[in-house]
Amino acid sequence: MKRISRVGFAAATAACVIAALPFAAGRAEDDASPIFGVRIPAGYRQWELIAPSHVPGFDELRGILGNPVAMTAYRAGTLPFPDGTVLAKLAWKHVPSADFDGAFAPGPATTVQFMVKDANKYPATGGWGFGRFPPQMEAFRQAAQRPAFKHVPS
Repeated sequence: MKRISRVGFAAATAACVIAALPFAAGRAEDDASPIFGVRIPAGYRQWELIAPSHVPGFDELRGILGNPVAMTAYRAGTLPFPDGTVLAKLAWKHVPSADFDGAFAPGPATTVQFMVKDANKYPATGGWGFGRFPPQMEAFRQAAQRPAFKHVPS
């Protein structure tokens, strides 16, 4: 009987925690992305630029950055990427340049996204965990306030 009540208590507790997740996701101290729990890595603004990116239909300028593990693997041509690899994609609105006719410049930040390689933690997705931080998330707002976020690192 005690075993059944413990199982029932554990199930009820789990149900309450799961039911509360949507409400907790909007809280300022919660800086993890939904589903995978990826967080914005410290120091990502100092990572190297892998490539600029443009997707038709999205009025954005994007830059893809890699952490040191990603850059070592990228330069060596190592595929699949090893565990510990983290890729970042920074995106800004695509706006006409005020200084040069016909040129474009980054406008307001629109999103920051991360791909984290950890085969043990994310086996169902080929070893990759994903985090997308739109402007509505507190972690994004805090990152976007820093001047370094407004430009792709050189």
